[in-house]
Amino acid sequence: MSEGIVPMRNWIMIACAGLALTGCNRPAGFEVDNGTFGNATLNNVQMMNGERGYTQILGERFAAEVPSQINFAFNSAQLDATAQQILTQQANWIRQFPEVRFRIYGHTDLVGSQSYNRALGQRRAQTVVNFFAARGIDRSRLEALVSYGETQPLVHTSERERRNRRTVTEVSGFAENYRSSLDGKYAQVIYREYIESAVPSSALSLDSEMAGLGQ
Repeated sequence: MSEGIVPMRNWIMIACAGLALTGCNRPAGFEVDNGTFGNATLNNVQMMNGERGYTQILGERFAAEVPSQINFAFNSAQLDATAQQILTQQANWIRQFPEVRFRIYGHTDLVGSQSYNRALGQRRAQTVVNFFAARGIDRSRLEALVSYGETQPLVHTSERERRNRRTVTEVSGFAENYRSSLDGKYAQVIYREYIESAVPSSALSLDSEMAGLGQ
């Protein structure tokens, strides 16, 4: 067996484990960037330094802890009270992770031309970026604005459909100056925070006391 085969097999096992972690029950319109948005070289780099795995973990945590989607009125990119409330929750979460980048996806319903709807989806995504920026989130962390327009409806209908008029906020990766920290120790930090987020504070306090006693 050649020396190059074993590492490749290891990466295949890692990829399979990532798929098992992710699961298949994602809502339409929700997908963590898997590296193919750029090119094959970027995809390989992300796999080698562990970025893709950590991105999956944080992406699932974000989607589990705050609503990732807001909706819009017909032919509008204005934020109503409900949308602002949800985006405030997203902004509060995003500020806790200054090393993480996010991508905003804009969508529309199927009423109107494709070109108009793509531009409308872009305006909706830009509105969300502006909302985050006004609350102290650096625009450089909002990696890209992507408009799917009418191409990915949640409900397949040619009529007006509010559920299709949406933006989706997703974890897309890590800021450039943090990538050098994506080693085993950093992975442990991410994993610990992920586990502790589901543990009652009383249990965490008990664990801390035991740790102080050398248990």
